[in-house]
Amino acid sequence: MRPPHPLFLLTLSSVLLAAAAPAHAQTCRTSEAESNDGQSRANPGVCSGQAVQGVLGNRNDVDWYAFTVAGPGTISISLTHPTGKDFDWYLFQPTGPSVARGTTSRNPETGSFTAPAAGTYFVEVVGFSGSGSYTLVTSFPAGGGGGGGGGGACSDGPRPAVPSGLTAALVGNSGDRCVTPSEPGLLLMGGGSDVDAAFTGRIKPRLQGGDIVVLRTTGSDGYNDYFLGLMAPDSVETLIVDTVAKANSAYVEWAVRTAELVWFAGGDQSDYLNQWRGTRLEAAVKHVRDAGGLIGGTSAGLAVLGDVIYDPDNVTAVISSQAVLDPCGPTMLLTERFLELPAMQGVITESHFRQRDRMGRLLAFMARIGGAASLTPNRQPITAIAVDEATSLFVDKNGRGTVDGAGSVYVLREDAGTQRTQVSCGRPIVYNGVRRTRLTAGGTFDLPTGQSSATSTVIGIDGRQPTFYAPANPY
Repeated sequence: MRPPHPLFLLTLSSVLLAAAAPAHAQTCRTSEAESNDGQSRANPGVCSGQAVQGVLGNRNDVDWYAFTVAGPGTISISLTHPTGKDFDWYLFQPTGPSVARGTTSRNPETGSFTAPAAGTYFVEVVGFSGSGSYTLVTSFPAGGGGGGGGGGACSDGPRPAVPSGLTAALVGNSGDRCVTPSEPGLLLMGGGSDVDAAFTGRIKPRLQGGDIVVLRTTGSDGYNDYFLGLMAPDSVETLIVDTVAKANSAYVEWAVRTAELVWFAGGDQSDYLNQWRGTRLEAAVKHVRDAGGLIGGTSAGLAVLGDVIYDPDNVTAVISSQAVLDPCGPTMLLTERFLELPAMQGVITESHFRQRDRMGRLLAFMARIGGAASLTPNRQPITAIAVDEATSLFVDKNGRGTVDGAGSVYVLREDAGTQRTQVSCGRPIVYNGVRRTRLTAGGTFDLPTGQSSATSTVIGIDGRQPTFYAPANPY
């Protein structure tokens, strides 16, 4: 394990010095200014979702930044650093030890903290191994809004120029309507035919005629006319964001930040993670999340909404009969903590579910997650949400999910009776006592409490057996 970082106790004098620093109310910091190697010399002017470029000149260099949170909400931090290096970050309130940290070996280093109230926060960037440049993106409740559910105030400025090579297809008004959704929500769709009723009955009443952005790395702008006709938004824009550079462009950041609905189209979730993680696009989605906007996705777009994500990344996707044979197989690849949606904490999602018989691999993922110290620590019970094609689950602001569409939604959850009889590398999985709730159109499931309109049953897998499901039909 990495040695713990010293607990910096901040003095009253240092807080006063920080308060006396020049204000930059209208200018967002985009780069580090030395010397910022202490809390009292923290660089001010950090804006929510704005990337800040910095350099750690040597092993002992540290950089400090200050920002102000306008009210209660989620602070999300992403630190991207050079390949082969290992940089960390620590989040502080004006006094006391760090309240959050990113100290793994991942790149980017991501994490979040729930701010209980308005106030000043400080981020320290340190080099655990190596030196070089980095990009720090901090998202937080900033007040004054902008689009993306941002309180009806147009604070994001005019639409930037489209960068060379970016495919951006827009229908409707090219400006920012600056409305606030009536309440936030999350739409989980299982691929195949889209569910009209979910958009007209769940999203449209909350959208308030706002702006929609569709994100993908390949494909067409087919959602533009579809959404325009179904939900009467101010605009719909499809962005083909297929490189990190495009994901870090001012245009993409603006288009996402000013949206009231962010929709992740189907495609390749590994490509989404490779091109978007740790970028201004990711930070902009988190801005929409924090501002009370609407977020959703289908197929691969559903996958990236989970807290844990199946991430095959250029290998053939695992099928159920393979997954149950070894939790550590070469295609059992999981990643975590991308968008950090509160309703999805400790959740893995699955699409095209019954159509592609994915129950076995989903149970194998759950067994693997619960046995891996690096995945979802302290987030029991593990939950899986699996959605059939032409089906959706809309999760409201209270965490209550409601089903629309022709198929079923399956909620799988561990409880005190769940047994990991055999979950070890190189051996078939024996995993039983998982609670399965099957929901059809109109059915509900309350994610915080587990209460549902449907009854549950107990299922499991035994990879030692030719018929590995228990019972034989787990659906």
